[in-house]
Order: sequence, then structure tokens, then C-alpha cells
Amino acid sequence: MPDLLWNDVKNFFDPYLMGGLPDVWVLGASVEDWQAVFDLVRSSGWEWEYREGDLVCALPSAAEVLSRPADAETVHLCVWPVPGVRMIFRPWSDSVIDFDVNLYELQEQVGVDILCGFLSAIGRRLGKPVSMTNEGGDGMHPVLGFDVAADRVVLLADPEL
Repeated sequence: MPDLLWNDVKNFFDPYLMGGLPDVWVLGASVEDWQAVFDLVRSSGWEWEYREGDLVCALPSAAEVLSRPADAETVHLCVWPVPGVRMIFRPWSDSVIDFDVNLYELQEQVGVDILCGFLSAIGRRLGKPVSMTNEGGDGMHPVLGFDVAADRVVLLADPEL
């Protein structure tokens, strides 16, 4: 049984309502949590690419990434849990894990299932909630997310509002 059903959540997957690249957050994170995400990415079998500016590099440790000088090139970790669906991690802060999803790539029930599976993998690895907000959101008004106690992705807002 899927965590969420397309007909119940399609408004949260509408790029015109949510923005094309909604934000996904793990608040209260640490360098160790970032390292756990990096380890998950390396061990999952997912395709991934780490970039410093325009240069593709080997994925360093989270401590190395998060201790880079403020004027260093911007870094991105792109992860494809399935072909054609990319998650873009932006390791800017050790206290927040954040990444974008592309709603144009996550349509219909298959898109909901892919997102739920990915959020669940991150949440289970960290033992922390993972929540999605609209594009440019502040992490304080999530619409759906992985609930640790329920061990699944749940609605956190009414999709009809």
C-alpha cells in the first residue's frame, strides 16, 4: 500500500501551486547526519554526482564539504534515485539538510511513490523527520513528510487549501 495516493496529494505535486522545485528539509541536523546521507547515497545504488562549481569531483566527507571557506565554489550533490528523477542536495549548513525535488519529474502515482521512498530512506537512515515545503519555503510550513513514529510519509497540511 502506498504511503500517499496521487488523488489525495496532487495539489502538492502541482508545480504552479508549489513551485517547480519544492524544498525538502531535515531540521536539527549535524555533520554526522550529513555524513549518514553521503554514506546512504554511496551505498544505495543510486546514480549521483558531486560538483564544486562546474567541476565534477569525488564525494568528500561531510566534514570537508561543510568546512569549506565561505568564498569557495558552490557545491551540489545530485542524486537520481531512479533514472529521470533528480534530487539536488545543497550542503550549506551543518544544522539543516536541504534538497530540492523537481515536481515536473514526479507526476502521477509513480512520482508520489518515488518521492515517498526517497524521503523514507533519508528519514529512516537519520531517525529524523523529513519534510517538504513549497519552493523557497522556510521549513516551517511543511505539506508532507516522513514521520519517524509512523515510519512512513504522511500529510502535514490539507492539500485542498
